[in-house]
Amino acid sequence: MHERVRGDASERDRHARFIVSRILMGAAALVLAPIYLALRGPASVQEYVAFLFLASPLLAGVTLARTGRLTLAHTISAAGFAGLIVCLANASGGLASAATIWLVAVPLEALVTGSRRAAVSATIVATIAVIVLAVLDAMGAPLHTIPWPATLSAPIFALFAIAHAGSLVLAVSRARDANADALRRRDARDRSLLQVIDDLVVWHDAHGHVLSASAAAMKLVGAPSTALEDRGLFSRVHVQDRPAYLKALSDAAAGSAPVTAQFRLHYGDALAGEAGRVVWTEMRAYRVETADDRAKVVSILRDVTAQKNHECDLERARAEAERAGAVKARFLATVSHELRTPLNAIIGFSEILSTDTMAGVGPEQRRGYARIIHDSGHHLLEVVNSLLDMSQIETGNFEFAPAPFDVAPLVEGCIDLMRLKADAAGVRLGFTVEPGMPELVADRRACRQILINLVSNAVKFTPSGGRVHVAVRRRAGMMAIVVSDTGIGVPEAALAKLGDPFFQVHAAYDRPHEGTGLGLSVVRGLVGLHGGALAIESAPGEGMTVTVELPLFGRCARSGDDGARASAPIPITVRSRGRRSAAAEEVAQAVGVPHAVVAAPNEDADNEELKRSA
Repeated sequence: MHERVRGDASERDRHARFIVSRILMGAAALVLAPIYLALRGPASVQEYVAFLFLASPLLAGVTLARTGRLTLAHTISAAGFAGLIVCLANASGGLASAATIWLVAVPLEALVTGSRRAAVSATIVATIAVIVLAVLDAMGAPLHTIPWPATLSAPIFALFAIAHAGSLVLAVSRARDANADALRRRDARDRSLLQVIDDLVVWHDAHGHVLSASAAAMKLVGAPSTALEDRGLFSRVHVQDRPAYLKALSDAAAGSAPVTAQFRLHYGDALAGEAGRVVWTEMRAYRVETADDRAKVVSILRDVTAQKNHECDLERARAEAERAGAVKARFLATVSHELRTPLNAIIGFSEILSTDTMAGVGPEQRRGYARIIHDSGHHLLEVVNSLLDMSQIETGNFEFAPAPFDVAPLVEGCIDLMRLKADAAGVRLGFTVEPGMPELVADRRACRQILINLVSNAVKFTPSGGRVHVAVRRRAGMMAIVVSDTGIGVPEAALAKLGDPFFQVHAAYDRPHEGTGLGLSVVRGLVGLHGGALAIESAPGEGMTVTVELPLFGRCARSGDDGARASAPIPITVRSRGRRSAAAEEVAQAVGVPHAVVAAPNEDADNEELKRSA
């Protein structure tokens, strides 16, 4: 066979059948020719020509083997067959001979075993043969050399023609059965393949409607394949992803390249109580051409939920790394500023005190320089303590030792500690404790740190003439510590960032207030260690209210939960508010409780002012 058909199994089989059949027919003619001549005796020229036509299939087979052109080989074979029929018909009655009916089998055989082009060429050959017979009849050329009566030759030729046609019909039937078996085997193989793969294969029409789907629908979307037909698959696509789904099908139907899209599918059946679960899928759509001209697009859907989750984890990790980088940058910028300023003061004034030029400086000025050095040292100590507290909380090394204690003395001591700073800033400081408050089971040192940080921040950001109030009350198994001030407040855009380490509303070096931005971060961590909650309410120019809720009877006991632990920071509830809303109500309730105020200097005047303001 020719090399052009060696890679195509079906075409190779067609060529092999043609070559074998033609070789057998030509060989049979060559074997029968001597026997016929021995029995017949001297033969006529017409009989020799007939034997040449009988042997012509050999030429057709050799031509196909050499050129690989099946149409040419069929034309040669049809010409030999038609020439034999012309010889037989010319010898037995011309155009009216019964052998002429065999010419019908010439194009039929080419169509059955060849192609449409071979059938066309064979039809042309048969037509030429009829014309030749008609010309021979017109010329009076019929020889009538076969000594058979017409009543005998006609049935014989007709029987041979019927037998030949029947063999062609059987060949067609066998080919059709073979094709049907091949189709069945292919369909069975395709079904087996679709059953074992996890991907869902869907056939769509020109409008994107589903014609059929594979059995993987049950695994991918939790529904049978019939539930996806027509608009069933479209109805399961997430509403926000439907435009991308339809665009992918449209692009695939209009172009030749595959189209890929990712969208979400709703899993399960709402009636069965499985609705709500969403599966991320990746669809790859291809344009196809089918015999029924219905299916226009074939799509393959794959579950990529795990991949999407991994991508989300990577994105969260990237965001966390960026946040850590930003925190580090803020840490370096803030801490370097907070450390450099007092260190410069300490170094500068200590050098002044140590030089000989101080001989003419009086004791009062010396004490002023020493006070500056003392204050700068205390500021450095506060910065270092804040950094250490934050580090211990984040790493889980904070010494957390809960024990029952009375809150009122703790609040009073913190207020007394901060009163000097408040008086220096011109801020009125007051507090109320709800009567009958039970003991709080918590770490006393941590609670003191929480209260000092909150009151210190409130005093720092409250202008002269303002007020800061601390109220302690009981709320459904929790102790609420509410610190309200009438300070500068916080813009709504910055509320969500409060509590982040080193975050400051005014981060410039020339900001009006010093600090590392760790006060609320430390409070957040300490409240989280207690299993409490933290809420902040503020508005620009209208002060701030910070509410800390701690469990009255301590954090829920668990095995190995006696000490501090490193964990994710608790969320902070933040909200912007209008003038004198929640904070004013809190203050009014605090000062309106009889016998709840623990006496402190100037507290009565503060309470009267708070009552009038509320």
